[in-house]
Amino acid sequence: MLRGPAVHSPPTVLIAIPSHDFDPTEVAVSWRVLSDDGVRVRFATPDGQPGRGDALMLSGEGLDPWGFIPGLRRLKLLGLALRADARARAAYAQMLASEAFAHPLKHVDVDVHDFDGLVLPGGHRAAGMRAYLESPVLQRLVGLFFDRKLPVGAICHGVVLAARSMSHATARSVLHGRKTTALTWKLERTAWSLTRYFGRFWDPHYYRTYLEAAGEPAAYRSVEAEVKRALASPADFLDVPADAPHHWRQASGLFRDRSDDTRSAFVVQDGNYVSARWPGDAHLFAQTFAGLVTRRVS
Repeated sequence: MLRGPAVHSPPTVLIAIPSHDFDPTEVAVSWRVLSDDGVRVRFATPDGQPGRGDALMLSGEGLDPWGFIPGLRRLKLLGLALRADARARAAYAQMLASEAFAHPLKHVDVDVHDFDGLVLPGGHRAAGMRAYLESPVLQRLVGLFFDRKLPVGAICHGVVLAARSMSHATARSVLHGRKTTALTWKLERTAWSLTRYFGRFWDPHYYRTYLEAAGEPAAYRSVEAEVKRALASPADFLDVPADAPHHWRQASGLFRDRSDDTRSAFVVQDGNYVSARWPGDAHLFAQTFAGLVTRRVS
């Protein structure tokens, strides 16, 4: 009996997000790239309702020093530089209209057996992100994805969620023994300084999800410092090498990558794990992760 070629169903990836304040670039670009590569994307939120991205990162309104004045907040200077770029905003609008985004799962209802990979995006605004990063439900779920050796991608503060997640097999962070990157202190400090000194002075810690407590050294609660504490060695935290051909574009924080030009991006892959630093890496991050998922199921 002759049989036709095997028909493979498309891989399915979960993007876990908070209820609000996630970074719109990191979520929407990941969704767009994965979808364009034939990957089925599902979303999950704490309550099963559609999430909301950080409004300041979408519009840029409220990031300049006059941003608290109703009549002037639409005038943007610093806001134009810090907000999501046009490609990311377009992807975000398309994502909002998608069936998958409109009907997310609840975090607690996710079954790891239904998925071929997991994406952990970031965001920095404490109001929405702390609950996400501190969720025991998500930390347990991340541990299961790693223990099953399924592809996991984490970008920016999403790497903090991975660092806090324990392997059920080793009782250590899932990142222990792995190479990773994340939002570097240099990038985090630059954005924090810009907004507290030259922009959103009435909300000076908008860019810091966690601040140091009394007696803690500077940067102790930064993304880079926390992730390093979860690793087998601080040397396993990687940043752009000094001799990289496009070091200035990659390290300055002034350039964002595009689907057709990823020279400014920096991404680390260690086996089935992919990590990146900030929204400026989003296209290469998503492309690398999509390739990992599609090769695995092909």
